Amino acid sequence: MTKLWGGRFQKSAEQWVDEFGASIGFDHQLVMEDLTGSIAHVRMLGDCGILPKADVVAILDGLEQLKEKAANDELVFEIANEDIHLNLEKMLIELIGPVGGKLHTGRSRNDQVATDMHLFLKNRVKEIINSIKTFQKALVTQAEQHVETIAPGYTHLQRAQPISFAHHLMAYFWMLERDQQRLSESLKRIDISPLGAGALAGTTFPIDRKKAANYLGFEQVYANSMDAVSDRDFIVEFLGNASLVMMHLSRFAEEIILWSSQEFQFIELDDAFATGSSIMPQKKNPDMAELIRGKTGRVYGNLFSLLTTLKGLPLTYNKDMQEDKEGMFDTVQTLLGSLKIFEGMVRTMTIHTDRLNEAVHQDFSNATELADYLATKGMPFREAHDVTGKLVFLCIQRGIYLLDLSIGDLKAASDLIDEDVYDVLSPFAAVKRRNSLGGTGFDQVRLQLEKAKALL
Repeated sequence: MTKLWGGRFQKSAEQWVDEFGASIGFDHQLVMEDLTGSIAHVRMLGDCGILPKADVVAILDGLEQLKEKAANDELVFEIANEDIHLNLEKMLIELIGPVGGKLHTGRSRNDQVATDMHLFLKNRVKEIINSIKTFQKALVTQAEQHVETIAPGYTHLQRAQPISFAHHLMAYFWMLERDQQRLSESLKRIDISPLGAGALAGTTFPIDRKKAANYLGFEQVYANSMDAVSDRDFIVEFLGNASLVMMHLSRFAEEIILWSSQEFQFIELDDAFATGSSIMPQKKNPDMAELIRGKTGRVYGNLFSLLTTLKGLPLTYNKDMQEDKEGMFDTVQTLLGSLKIFEGMVRTMTIHTDRLNEAVHQDFSNATELADYLATKGMPFREAHDVTGKLVFLCIQRGIYLLDLSIGDLKAASDLIDEDVYDVLSPFAAVKRRNSLGGTGFDQVRLQLEKAKALL
């Protein structure tokens, strides 16, 4: 098959070479963006008088037909045509005749593919932001039901202090809020048009790049044609932002996995988000959470792969840059899928409030309350810390907890302790009192929820 660019070549590559060099196996995902970019380009060519009206009408008609076929999944792509651009151009020529060859006037595949990817990411990033917001709503809904559910808070995966379970859930809300802010801000760098930059140096045709950008809904155009065709920063930035989202999901996934274990029993996942064992009938595995945790490494890999590909490239376009797409496509798909799964897991999970309550009454997470109590009575905190630590050790020796100690035991440690200490040591009271800004106190958690709902 004769290549559309094959005029100066005297022989064709063997099929296996074509297969190695072709990108149509993955860049067919840009079909709608490529057609949309072509429609804007030919409209601009007509506006500028570069193509006669009859040619513009014929080409636009052909592109619209191809768009309809693409929507119905009726297009058949061929490896011999290398990529999405040449496949569609060849189809256009077959559909409307030689006039279809005028479509490529004043542009190159270099600015064409860059335009496609800007359009692709612009749409997908908005979709991802909406998915994040849907997940945030699920977090808020669960949190509203568990403001006064007391749970153990951890540092070093050791019981630390009692907290509101809603407070724990809302920590992930704010991580996701920063994630969607970063993605929203990145749209400024995505929403730039490279169309009309040509191969690298612009074109001699009297095109209007701003008009083409307006047709495509871009806010800006690249000021430098070499930068326009070689810039992949916007993809790197997306992959970096996506890696942060996946890291947050992975941390949450780890907690979901722990909480649903027999050892914790804090939650139970809906059957739709768990799987069984082929040999052990009793098993209910948190496989979706585990899979999200695993897919995080995959997204990190896509980021580092593109950074490495770009690291040593001179300006402007190099064939290496064909490797910029698969990781981007994969990351978009992985991120959207992970967010949808996580939203479902959180929305449908059962929270075992009795088990959480039992947990905070069978640990020493209220020890800080006793140290703070002594400090409010005038004892230096470091001394109060020591007194409390010795009482904890006494409890360990006896196999009991701080609330089980008699007033005599407590007074023997310090005569500053009175009967009111038992109210202070109550996990519920301990959480309620932590009312500093951003703290786990119930009033503060409710303020968080109100702020979160206003953001959503």
